[in-house]
Amino acid sequence: MPYIAETKEMERVFGSGVTAVRALQGVNIRVEKGRLLILRGRSGSGKTTLLNLLGGLDRPTRGEVFFQGKEIGSLPDRTRTKIRREGMGFIFQSFGLFPLMSAAENVEFGLRLSRIPAREWKGRVSESLELVGLTKRANHRPYELSGGEQQRCAIARAVAHRPELLLADEPTAELDSRMGKQISGVFRRLVDEAGMSIVMTTHDPSVMEVADVVYELEDGSIIKS
Repeated sequence: MPYIAETKEMERVFGSGVTAVRALQGVNIRVEKGRLLILRGRSGSGKTTLLNLLGGLDRPTRGEVFFQGKEIGSLPDRTRTKIRREGMGFIFQSFGLFPLMSAAENVEFGLRLSRIPAREWKGRVSESLELVGLTKRANHRPYELSGGEQQRCAIARAVAHRPELLLADEPTAELDSRMGKQISGVFRRLVDEAGMSIVMTTHDPSVMEVADVVYELEDGSIIKS
């Protein structure tokens, strides 16, 4: 199976009648295994909507969306939730870390939600923090970490259960250029060393530099790839 995720003639319409908004129309993309794919485009072009559909957080109005060869857009909510929990990881602009938990505890909490056996928590936490370069900051709480370190902690939490597909929505938007470069390096390492597939929305040039594939959206359609 060469593609970890794929869409076929996918459309997403919000509302109906004269107030209907066509967020996506006729979108066909393929996410190859072990590749970093970027979705770029102006605000309102449909990037986040496409990311949500790939992650099973939303359903297409028309067309199909596949994950690991299985069509997921028409599956029941409970089934899609199980697929997300076990096979996907999500990273958003806001770090979403628990302020009273250390970096290690935040990562462990993600493992609890993913229903990973308790006997594996310690090893996976250590491995994930090492992957993003936070081993020495494992016992620090979010307020003791820089913005870049907090985002790296959020990444560690998202990948600790070893998802095959990582989805990230503007993960460097709140960071300065130096920290943005650090994070782009982490994503590249996740692809090269952990064999992960990543789909990311971004305007950050430093992330574009490390991408394998770039899709550009305009008014809900792919105009360049």
